[in-house]
Amino acid sequence: MDINLNYSEEDNPLALKSDFILSLCELIAGGKEGLLPVEKSIIDRCVNMIYTDYLSDPKPEKMPILSDLYNALEKQEEKEASHIRAALEIYVKGSLNIFNHRTNVDINNRLVCFDIKELGKQLKKLGMLIVQDQVWNRVTTNRAEKKSTRYYVDEFHLLLKEEQTANYSVEIWKRFRKWGGIPTGITQNLKDLLCSREIENIFENSDFIYILNQAAGDRQILAKQLNISPHQLSYVTHSGEGEGLLFYGNVILPFIDKFPKDTELYRIMTTKLSEASTQ
Repeated sequence: MDINLNYSEEDNPLALKSDFILSLCELIAGGKEGLLPVEKSIIDRCVNMIYTDYLSDPKPEKMPILSDLYNALEKQEEKEASHIRAALEIYVKGSLNIFNHRTNVDINNRLVCFDIKELGKQLKKLGMLIVQDQVWNRVTTNRAEKKSTRYYVDEFHLLLKEEQTANYSVEIWKRFRKWGGIPTGITQNLKDLLCSREIENIFENSDFIYILNQAAGDRQILAKQLNISPHQLSYVTHSGEGEGLLFYGNVILPFIDKFPKDTELYRIMTTKLSEASTQ
């Protein structure tokens, strides 16, 4: 629920935050059809209520948490508010209440790593969306200090599987550039990535794409998406380690990068089990 006063370009940063919380509630209470219009209106009304104290006097101890939204919903007369509140209960009072607290972790280091691997199936989607919002908070803070923010997402295809996290990812790719953010998506599961309806928006807002060896099915989809000629495609067909194609703006370049293995940097970076076991 964290927000800072630079969260949006608009005078009222709450508009963008409300959009995020609507996405959050859609994951929790939306079902197959998503949130109903009346449910969205109720949530937006509650968001405005719970941030009033903080925005008038922005002290950390006044920052709302999920239980504040839960309590605000209780005060609404519509029956839909009870439905949303019931869906939120497990995340506020139940066994999945991990995000219903103010953080006790210092995230002001120059390098921050968010690891959601052990969140479990029920919390992983929620965790991905919350991490994205936390990154946006950092980008807006850094922009005010005239700093760039580099954002690396491993297993990027997972963010594009769910509609809410996919939509938020596209917004990040579109928004980041003018806010001094530099997002990078990394994945080995290219087929899953290319199945997303949002991938075209991601590609259109990416100035730099780096492709290594690809399976036959993935190559054909890539050729269509990125307008790669058969000759250029040969550089990601049965290519060796460190060989592939580099896209920079309108330029497509084949490359070979033979990273020296007798270096300390290689020893730290290698993910090969056979090499790691001997070190």
